[in-house]
Amino acid sequence: MIEDPWEPPAVLLAVDLVILTLRGTRLQVLLVERGIEPHRGALALPGGFLAHAEEGIGAAARRELAEEAGLEGEGLYLEQLGVYGKPGRDPRGRVVSVAYLAVAPRLPEPVAGTDAAAACWQPTECVLSGDLALGFDHRRIIADGVERARTKLEHSALATAFCGPVFTISELQAVYETVWGMRLDPRNFYRKVQKVDGFIVPTGGEQRTTVGRPARLFRAGPSAVLSPPITRPVDTASADSAPVQEGEK
Repeated sequence: MIEDPWEPPAVLLAVDLVILTLRGTRLQVLLVERGIEPHRGALALPGGFLAHAEEGIGAAARRELAEEAGLEGEGLYLEQLGVYGKPGRDPRGRVVSVAYLAVAPRLPEPVAGTDAAAACWQPTECVLSGDLALGFDHRRIIADGVERARTKLEHSALATAFCGPVFTISELQAVYETVWGMRLDPRNFYRKVQKVDGFIVPTGGEQRTTVGRPARLFRAGPSAVLSPPITRPVDTASADSAPVQEGEK
């Protein structure tokens, strides 16, 4: 009998993190400046290889979050985004990366560590337009993460993950406008939100504003799925869905 000479290919497993937050009126993604080769000096997503054979993928994602960006996993919304394994994506060999999408409200300035020389927030539009050069295939991963967030705003309670523990309807609307990149009519938005049972819950408190009546405060409700969904407008050229410009809010 002829022995089968087949051997499993050598494959390295890594994790990459697309961390999104709102800073000012812009959706921003966390990037690190790589301190080692390959792509030393280039901007890239925080991430790295599994530390050992027994480390879980989710545990590796949380570890890299702390090691490369100085951020703790608690308080972050975290979900698996996708798997990226095209041959040649990493010059070190065959590397398969499991990407995660993380969302949190108004995160502070990050602190770099381990393999990262520096860490910074960058507007997603600068990344997706190609104005910022990135290492590996990380632009594609970020594009997938941004589109995942945009889509999930329609049918899930993801928008509340961008907000603090309590928030106003205007602050919730700002999340939708910033992530979708369009203006929304306040009255239509309020009506749509109120139709979704369990999306947000009034706290009974109010936030004083400079003009007008105090704004009611809300917190995230028990519903993870929005029914009916809050759909993204198709006609982005309309008056209530024009692109949001920095400083207009």
